[in-house]
Amino acid sequence: MIPDTVQTQLVPTTSSRDASLRAAAEQLEAAFLAEMLKSAGLGESRDTFGGGAGEDQFSSFLVQAQAEKMVEAGGIGLAEALFESLKERSNET
Repeated sequence: MIPDTVQTQLVPTTSSRDASLRAAAEQLEAAFLAEMLKSAGLGESRDTFGGGAGEDQFSSFLVQAQAEKMVEAGGIGLAEALFESLKERSNET
């Protein structure tokens, strides 16, 4: 027989599972938004104030940070749709 304290550690609680699913969904939305921002030209160096090689190398970090802030502010709703889909899938197993 497994003691209750050990058994609860083996089976994730619904809230911790939901939290990890939501975090994964938000990371996916942030990655999607970062790609969209890159496609829109955000983070590309400009000829007038060119920051050189350093600007080119670190612009991806800026784009990623901006995408993460967009998700924190509510995003485009993709994270919520992904979360609901992941949650439904995890309940089937």
